[in-house]
Amino acid sequence: MKFSFLRASVLCAGLFALAACGNKNAGPAQAPAPDVGTLAVQPQSEPLTKDFVGRLSAYRSADVRARVAGLVLKRNYIEGSDVKKGQLLFEIDPATYQAALNASLANLAAAKATYANAHVIAERDRKLVAKGYVSRAQLDTDEAAERSTAAAVQQAQSSVATARINLGYTKVTAPIDGRAGQQQVTEGALVGNGTSDAGANATLLTTVDQIDPLYVNFTMSVGDMEQLRQSQQKGSVTLTQPDQSSVQVTLPDGSIYGQPGKLDFTSATVDPATGSVNLRALLPNPQHTLLPGMYVTLNARLGERHKVFVVPQQAVLRDTVGAYVYVAGRDGNAKRHDITAVSMHAGSWIVTSGLAAGDQVIVSGVQNVHDDAPVKASPWKPEPATSGTPAGGK
Repeated sequence: MKFSFLRASVLCAGLFALAACGNKNAGPAQAPAPDVGTLAVQPQSEPLTKDFVGRLSAYRSADVRARVAGLVLKRNYIEGSDVKKGQLLFEIDPATYQAALNASLANLAAAKATYANAHVIAERDRKLVAKGYVSRAQLDTDEAAERSTAAAVQQAQSSVATARINLGYTKVTAPIDGRAGQQQVTEGALVGNGTSDAGANATLLTTVDQIDPLYVNFTMSVGDMEQLRQSQQKGSVTLTQPDQSSVQVTLPDGSIYGQPGKLDFTSATVDPATGSVNLRALLPNPQHTLLPGMYVTLNARLGERHKVFVVPQQAVLRDTVGAYVYVAGRDGNAKRHDITAVSMHAGSWIVTSGLAAGDQVIVSGVQNVHDDAPVKASPWKPEPATSGTPAGGK
């Protein structure tokens, strides 16, 4: 009995030792495959857009300068207010120019009187020369005097017209519709027209800017433009005509301006100082909320990209190699795909290479994914967008 108890004790000790050895050699428990949401991507056409930084400028800008010399008598507009073409802005002392007009009118009257006398004499001698009472030489002299006095009348009329124009210039009016700027001279200031005896320059009185619509001036590098042309030749991109390209402006505070614009000018030459091409867009500004000189960000739609993939932003990762995504394979493992993400549109990346039709791109749970590791995939469901109107929109 004692021997049986000893044998049982040795057997139990052996089993415990064997169990201990078995636990020591067993590896750590494998973590379960992470749950991920996947999106099956397909090639499609998407708008070709590009972001630029531009500066606003007035559609038309006119310097209002003195066209005659004299003293400024009065300013007739409110600085910074909207004015209409032909609206009176400044008055210059007209006394000298009124006197010049009166003198020109008097000279015209004298020239007309002289012509009338010469015409009467010439008419009389034309009748008498046929009867032999006046010589042909006398008639020639009388007709020459008639022609000379007629020319003197035309000259006097021209002087009167010039005097009237100069007198009219004493009323300085707005050359265009727009917003009048700050006055550059005050009442009592002596202004010049650039041709006076004193040699005074044409004095700037104010500036009128038309700010509806506005121009947006920006540039594109030669490299980017050449890349677009090569893509168009390959058929991967279709560029629109310049007058059909639209732009959307983002204001300095980050809000979206509610009025889209149109591209209306592309320079045919390259600026040698910057190596870029100048472009310009026309932007409506009916409420005058935008002002010339402001810097804005604009997104220009230049055409369409073909056979590209739209990938949600959260699915695209980056490291020192570049952009990549994880794709759930048919074997249940995640595979890294290096991609070319060229731009963003509506919160998603536009991918031009690195994916194939039907690839199951991992969108949610990607932070738990490792290359060549198993994943538990299910269709990705995007979160519902929060309601709201973009800033600056209607």
